[in-house]
Amino acid sequence: MIIGIGGVSRSGKTTLAKRLARHFRRQGLSAVILHQDDFVFPEEQIPKIRGKTDWEHPGSIDFERFRQAIRSNANTHDIVIAEGLMALYDEGANALYDKCFFVEISRETFLERKSQDLRWGKEPDWYIIRIWDSFQQYGQPRQPLPEILVVNGEETAVDWDAVLKFLNFS
Repeated sequence: MIIGIGGVSRSGKTTLAKRLARHFRRQGLSAVILHQDDFVFPEEQIPKIRGKTDWEHPGSIDFERFRQAIRSNANTHDIVIAEGLMALYDEGANALYDKCFFVEISRETFLERKSQDLRWGKEPDWYIIRIWDSFQQYGQPRQPLPEILVVNGEETAVDWDAVLKFLNFS
């Protein structure tokens, strides 16, 4: 099974992916998580905005390598989980997914969470807004897609029963 997980930065995509992987591994299945952030082009090839690397632009992602990794891992693992801001953007990747999740949060929650995210240092306010705007433009689920479950990322815990039911693993 190949699962795609999309949503804005700090919405809970990675948390959901890790929980799914743990669940499947407890079931005796092999599961791997592919983080779209691991498939960016070299920084000098990525578009710039106001002189800053625009990590939130589709031109930053090597979608061919991302798709290749999904296909390759599907041959060696029972479950492949592909997650990222633009994980549901690329038609080629979308065609590989069996099930998809879209983790939603409000703009206000995003701004609050992102302003507290200091993993790469303090981001300028204009760039945080750019992340949200880019998500609105490129991060929304695009067709064709298989079944998709919208997950509320506002809550600290997702509705796990709904997730398992959606995956037919209840």
